[in-house]
Amino acid sequence: LCAKGVKTAGKQLKITARVFISKSSADYIPNLSTAARQGYNPVVVCGFLMGGDIEKAAKKYPNTSFGIIDYSQSWMKSDPQNLRGALFSENESGYLMGVAAALATKTNSVSAVGGQAVPAVVAYLAGFKAGAKATKKGIKVATAYSEDFVDQAKCKEIALNQIAAGSDVVFQAAGNCGLGALAAAKEQGVWGEGVDTDQSFLGPHILTSALKLVDLGVFRMIRDVKEGTFEGGADSIYTVKNGGVGFGKVSVKAPNRKAIIAKLTAVSKLNAAGKIKPPKK
Repeated sequence: LCAKGVKTAGKQLKITARVFISKSSADYIPNLSTAARQGYNPVVVCGFLMGGDIEKAAKKYPNTSFGIIDYSQSWMKSDPQNLRGALFSENESGYLMGVAAALATKTNSVSAVGGQAVPAVVAYLAGFKAGAKATKKGIKVATAYSEDFVDQAKCKEIALNQIAAGSDVVFQAAGNCGLGALAAAKEQGVWGEGVDTDQSFLGPHILTSALKLVDLGVFRMIRDVKEGTFEGGADSIYTVKNGGVGFGKVSVKAPNRKAIIAKLTAVSKLNAAGKIKPPKK
C-alpha cells in the first residue's frame, strides 16, 4: 500500500517517484540516506520498526521532509520538525471486524492472529475483541501473536490451532504472514477476515476486511510537499470519521449479508459520532 501511494503520487502529481525496497533492517539507513542525497522530497517510510532510523535521517538531512506511517512524530526524542507521522485508528476497523465475526459465528468462538505486538497490531486486536464482545454476549475471543510479519507457515499454524479449539472466524493482522491464517480458514471451511487492504480477492471465504488506507496517507504527504503545505513536527490521524479506516466488501456467501452490511454501516456511524470508542490496547 505504501508503494501504491508513491506510484499514485508520481502519476497524478507528475513527479519523479521511486520505491526503495529494504530486504532487512540493515537496509533502512542506507536507503533513507540514498533517497535524501538523490533529492527525493519527501522521503516516506512505512512501519513502526523504522522509527529510530528515520529520526536519525531527519536529523542528518534537515532540508528534506520525511514522513512515517504507523509512528508518531511525538515519540521521537529529538522532535524533528521536518518529519510528520501518520497514524491510523486500527482499533476502529478492528472493532468492525469483531462485530462482523460475532454476527457470522455459529460456534460462538472467534479468533485473531497478530504479527508482532506493535501499537498498530495491538490496536487491531483490542478493537476486534471489543467489537465481538459488544455484539454477542458470551462469545469466546482468542488472540495470539506469530512474532512475524512474513512467514505464512507461522500464522497458519496458529490459525489451525485456533480453529481446532472452536473458532469459525479468523481475523488476520499480520501482513504477509497473515495470509497463512486466511489459507487455514479456507482449508478448514471457516471464515477469514483480511487486513489493511480489501482481501476479498482471495475468495468468498473472506467475510470482510479491515481497511486501512495507507496509500492515502502516503499520497497526501507527497502532495503536501509539492503544494508547499507540508507541516512537520506533528501527525496526521486517519479514522472512520474521515474515511481513513473502515470495512471492505462483505462476502456474497455471508449469512444474512445485508444485515451484516447494515450493522457495520450503523456501527461506523456511531463510531464517527463518538458514541462508540473502541479500546486501543
